[in-house]
Amino acid sequence: MFMEKHSIDYIPSHERHGKARSLFTIWFSANAQITTVVTGVLAIVLGLNLGYAVLAIVIGNLLGGLFMAYHSAQGPKLGVPQMIQSRAQFGKIGAILPLILVIVMYIGFFSSSAVLGAQALSGVLHLSVTMSIIIVNIAAVLLVTIGYDLIHTYEKYVAIVFVILFLYISVRMLQFLPHVHSTPVPFHWSAFLLVISIMASWQLTYAPYVADYSRYLPENTSVTATFFWTYLGSVISSSWMMILGAMAAIIAPKQSADMVQYLEQLSGTHWFFVTGIIIFLGVLAINALNLYGGFMSVTTTLGAIRHLHVTGWQRMLFILSVGAIGTLISILGQGDFLTEYSNFILLLLYFIVPWTSINLVDFYFLRKGKYDIEGILGRNDAYAGINLAAIVAYVIGVLVQFPFMNTTLHEGFIAKWMHGADIAWVVGLFVSAFFYYLPMRLQMNRELSKTQLNL
Repeated sequence: MFMEKHSIDYIPSHERHGKARSLFTIWFSANAQITTVVTGVLAIVLGLNLGYAVLAIVIGNLLGGLFMAYHSAQGPKLGVPQMIQSRAQFGKIGAILPLILVIVMYIGFFSSSAVLGAQALSGVLHLSVTMSIIIVNIAAVLLVTIGYDLIHTYEKYVAIVFVILFLYISVRMLQFLPHVHSTPVPFHWSAFLLVISIMASWQLTYAPYVADYSRYLPENTSVTATFFWTYLGSVISSSWMMILGAMAAIIAPKQSADMVQYLEQLSGTHWFFVTGIIIFLGVLAINALNLYGGFMSVTTTLGAIRHLHVTGWQRMLFILSVGAIGTLISILGQGDFLTEYSNFILLLLYFIVPWTSINLVDFYFLRKGKYDIEGILGRNDAYAGINLAAIVAYVIGVLVQFPFMNTTLHEGFIAKWMHGADIAWVVGLFVSAFFYYLPMRLQMNRELSKTQLNL
């Protein structure tokens, strides 16, 4: 296995390899980790009983997974990373706007996941959490430095370990569940819709990642196969983990506030060490993706300002820089994790949704997968400058969500009228699509007319 030499450049046909089914294990492993379990706790914390929590978790993941999986299908067709594709919609300079937001997202998830992985490692090795954070993130840096093939191989084999551990934990929880005596919880549509939004946001925030891990697949890989394996791996794993989190919040509401410690205790004295190590491996599975995407997004952003030919040493420097920033944030932000984390992923949703809508509309409905790759890479002026149609659609897509938002920072008047229900992401999705599709369709028709006249 060799160190990856590509960063944000095009993957030529003779270097394409692999099968679409490899996407199942990479997305299964990415979600089979402690941060996903913690997200499931929110379904109970926000006021649902277990039955409705499970239903909201599954619906949210099924809906959100559709969009992230369709992004995955772009990889084999274009052969470039996910976020550099944004240049085709926003322009080379205009794409800096979503790129900066995505970099914040990558670093945020990298930092928050590292805290949970460090707690697990600290518990089994009796190290300080700070030292454990450093170890967790060094492991991610080493994995990402080797690159694409090692990441795929790692995710493939740890998936087996994760299945064994979480099957065991599932059985243990099901043994406890019948003996739990909980107060009946009245059903509220507002809480149900809010939980669906959070679970959908989990999937939607993967949208900037997915083509990064399918871009080496052969060009003739079908959209159906790429979509199918990505969708199944992500939705099955995330739904399973989140349901475990919801069950933990019912069985042991106080203990589930420290999910790492609870899972270690649940596994029993003999398996305490093994569980802690596997939780660490799960965090490494997702943080490798966070760091890999983070370094490529930073490279794409800087490459829009000045031409970059990324050498091996420059690649390593970018990886180390993103890893160092994420590590510092992890060390400084070890406090009230659950509250800050839920606020963070909801806030991200509002900014990711318009981007994912614009990107998918452009790829599947406007250009239908036909792009000037040299233009995307900045080697000609095909997508130079700023595409105002995309910027305007994006800004409108963000702003239109405010009346529908329900967060600790802001509750919109429509969300209040709906008793706290949050459907902002649905509104943002369709509005940004509408305001992008119409002007771009007109622009493309005008360009086609000019071409025909010249002929």
